[in-house]
Amino acid sequence: MKVILKKDIVTLGDAGEVVEVKNGYANNFLIPQGIALRATEGALKARDTERKQQAKKIEQQRIAARETADKLQQLNLKVSAKAGDSGKLFGTVTSGDIAEALKNEGVAVDRRKISLEAPIKALGNYEVGVKLFMDVSATLKVTVEAQG
Repeated sequence: MKVILKKDIVTLGDAGEVVEVKNGYANNFLIPQGIALRATEGALKARDTERKQQAKKIEQQRIAARETADKLQQLNLKVSAKAGDSGKLFGTVTSGDIAEALKNEGVAVDRRKISLEAPIKALGNYEVGVKLFMDVSATLKVTVEAQG
């Protein structure tokens, strides 16, 4: 019997694939558990339509991520923090602080997408990587300055 997998199964294949399995396995386990459905003509057409819609959605997200990456490349972000006379910060500048500063500039980026190797602990200029989408990333220039 041919079935369309709804979930990834290591021994059978990935979600969306059409695989051949024994009737008993399909009728007694895969279909009742919601892991697969029968590969009828209607189900195959629905799967193709869903794949096309998903591809369009992914492409739209990629375009939006590229636009955001262009904005980030051109932006020189300034973050203010309390610092001592020697230039050492009293706290640290984290990815959350950078995300908040970006939000104030009108660019919304999730703090988990900002990759800092370690929190920033001194005044100066830094380059921070931002992964926006699967294959879209940007480098953001951050200047940490003393408050006041």
